[in-house]
Amino acid sequence: MPPQYRLFFELAREPFGADIPADKILLTDNITAVQQRIDYTLRTGAVALLTGEIGSGKSTALRYVTQAMHPAEHLCLYVTATTGSILELYRQILAALALDNRGVSRALMLQTIRQQVLELTGAKKLKLLLVIDEASLLRLEVFAELHTLLQFDMDAKPYLPLVMAGQNNLLDALSYRTALPLASRVVARSHLEGLHRQQMQHYLQHHLAIAGVTRNLFDDSAVTAIHQGSGGLLRKANHLARGALIVAAKQKSMTVSAEHVRLAATELL
Repeated sequence: MPPQYRLFFELAREPFGADIPADKILLTDNITAVQQRIDYTLRTGAVALLTGEIGSGKSTALRYVTQAMHPAEHLCLYVTATTGSILELYRQILAALALDNRGVSRALMLQTIRQQVLELTGAKKLKLLLVIDEASLLRLEVFAELHTLLQFDMDAKPYLPLVMAGQNNLLDALSYRTALPLASRVVARSHLEGLHRQQMQHYLQHHLAIAGVTRNLFDDSAVTAIHQGSGGLLRKANHLARGALIVAAKQKSMTVSAEHVRLAATELL
C-alpha cells in the first residue's frame, strides 16, 4: 500500500524522485544549453565540460540528452569517475564497450579501446560519445593522460568526443600544466545554475503532474521557502518538497505552507 501522504494527496506515484523517465524530465533553460553544447561537441569530436554544484541536476541533464540520441546512430559510453588510476578508468570504458576489462597492461587496454572505437565508427557507422560523470574526482595524472585516448589517425579523426561533468573544481584540475593537452580540446562549457523562484514554481507543479496531481498543492509561501531553502538546487528542492508533503498530510492540511517546509528542513543536513 502507498504511504499515508500519497493516499492523502491522491498521488499516483512517489513524487519528486530521481527515477522519472527521461521524456518526463522538465526541459529547463539549463538542459537546453547542455543539449546544444553536447550536440556541438558531437559534431566537432572535441571535449565539453558540464559543471555545477552538488544536486544542481548535472546527471539529470546528461540522462535527458543522451537518452534522446537515436540508438541506431549513436552509442553513449557512460562511466562514473573514481579516484583510481587511469587503469581504473580504462577498465570502466572497456566494460561500457562490453569488452573484457581484466587486463593489467595500460598499453593493451588503450589499444583494445581504440580498436573497438574504430570498429564501431567504421564498420558500424556509429557516432560515439564518452561521458565521464563526477569527473572532478579524477586524479591529476588521469587528466594528464586522458587526451591520448581521443587521438586517432595522428589526431586527425574526431572519433571519440568527450563530455566531462563535475563540480567547479573540475576547472581547477584542467588549469594545471599537465592537463593542458586535454584542456586545449574543450570547445564548450555549460554551468548549471539554481532555478529562479518562478522556475521553481513551474518545477514543483511539473513533478506533481507526473505524480498524477494537477492542482497546486504548494502555496506561494511554500514555493518561496523551498526556493530559498534549496538555493534553487534540484536535489534539495526535491527533498524539501516531498518532506513538506509528508508534514502537511500528518497535519491533515490539503495545502502545503512555508511552515510545513520549515519542519521538513529540520530533517535534512
